[in-house]
Amino acid sequence: MYPKMYLYKRIVQSRLFIDSHYAEAIDLDNIADEALFSRFHFIRLFSSIFGQTPHQYLTSLRIEKSKELLRAGESVSSTCFAVGFESLGSFTSLFKRRTGQNPSLYRRQMMEREDTIKQNPLHFIPGCFAEQKGWKNSNFEEMKAC
Repeated sequence: MYPKMYLYKRIVQSRLFIDSHYAEAIDLDNIADEALFSRFHFIRLFSSIFGQTPHQYLTSLRIEKSKELLRAGESVSSTCFAVGFESLGSFTSLFKRRTGQNPSLYRRQMMEREDTIKQNPLHFIPGCFAEQKGWKNSNFEEMKAC
């Protein structure tokens, strides 16, 4: 029997593997091999530690990375393939299921928001800054990110 800390380190190592290879065509066998576990034991351990299966984590990571690319102005099709999806249709439907809007609408809204911020920078401040200063009822539209 291995100590729990050793097993935990191997699971964390597999998550780091996902983080660095999310854009590649990796599957459960690749990830389980990285952790040196059988696939079924690996799924159980990963789920118990992180609260989601490796596939759910990979999908969530890919969606978050795609949101970053779309905010930066990348096209939907280039974003789809840049984060590791193989089909534009499956990417679009999964993105909509996870975020509530399709990728092109999300991109358009983020680009419009960026344009508005550039035109009126003083109307937008980081939410954490406003909260830190105690500005709860300010005239500023608060941004989510700091």
